[in-house]
Amino acid sequence: MITLKKLFSLPELEPIRLVAGKNGINRLINGVNVMESDRLVEFFKENELLVTTGINMGGDERKLNALVNMAFNRKAAGIILNVGPYIPSIPEPVFQFADEHRFPVFEMPWAYRIADFVKITVQYLTAAGQGQTKTECLLSEILFDPETDRRLLGKELSQLGIEADAHFSIIVGTAGSVSDVSSRLLHMIENELSKGYKILLSMVHRDQIIYMADRTEIQISAPPLSKLIQSIRGKYGGKSEKTDLFIGAGSDYSVKNLSESYDEAMAVIHLARHYPDLLICEYKDVGAYKIIMNVRDRNVVETFHQETLGLLYGYDKLHETDFVHFLRVFLEEDGHTANIARKEFVHRNTVLYKTKKIESILGVDLYHPFVKMNLSLAFMIENVMR
Repeated sequence: MITLKKLFSLPELEPIRLVAGKNGINRLINGVNVMESDRLVEFFKENELLVTTGINMGGDERKLNALVNMAFNRKAAGIILNVGPYIPSIPEPVFQFADEHRFPVFEMPWAYRIADFVKITVQYLTAAGQGQTKTECLLSEILFDPETDRRLLGKELSQLGIEADAHFSIIVGTAGSVSDVSSRLLHMIENELSKGYKILLSMVHRDQIIYMADRTEIQISAPPLSKLIQSIRGKYGGKSEKTDLFIGAGSDYSVKNLSESYDEAMAVIHLARHYPDLLICEYKDVGAYKIIMNVRDRNVVETFHQETLGLLYGYDKLHETDFVHFLRVFLEEDGHTANIARKEFVHRNTVLYKTKKIESILGVDLYHPFVKMNLSLAFMIENVMR
């Protein structure tokens, strides 16, 4: 992904100055378009950088203002104003609008050839796109192709300045569907993650955004992943607390075993999606779930779940009751009657009745620590099994 900041770091573009909207310099750019009228919007694509000489505006500042507004509303990367005979100077309202909306406005000297700018920009974007494709293929081989030539893989990583023997983690984000993985979302996530991680490789796989990341070179004071995810979800979902964006990180592994980090990240996302109250984002924080997920014989955990909760599920199905749900709440509130009554909006006598009924069905003492541990473990197994 290329930003305006990366593009205008090229020495060939030094004569072109950013004069307004400086806070938007990290906007994405995927093309360049020369446009002389706001009536030609059908020829414009999102994230393009517009260039205009103002030749068709007759020196009318209102038309120039309208073009800048149109470019912003249609999500242009920014706009370059070729200052000369048709745009003698940039009007003050353009400066104000650009700064207020963080929309980059550049000033191009009349002597600078627009054709040269277009050629340089297109060549740079093309080369960058080819490089991104190569790194995506490389990460795909690391994670999903166990038969890949490891010697050749190490050589390719070395060319990118990545040591195959070093340890990295995989961070995965999923937004629900392939159509939701927009370039803006990609940029937003990568921009936030870069505050705590060095992003080495990235790719989009199905509905997943996958990053190969390194935290060893980042300062200790860098924000934890939980804070970065909170910021990302806030920007993605706005004021809504519920979004379909989930992000998880696996543990650190060498490149040879990095697919394990991917599997761990996906396990975190699975738990976070079904049980957001767990508030986990890294595999190291999943606690006892690690034990459950690493039991090789799945029959062991499935049998334990059935032996522990099977009778209660059967009773609920037969009598159309909700004792399984109540038991979850009972364990979450550690058996405190007042808290359960408040949470379930029922009388405390109802809580006591249901507690006794569950004890009768399962033949256990719900207040015994060992019983509560086993029941909690059964529900954890259920969380993983979904």
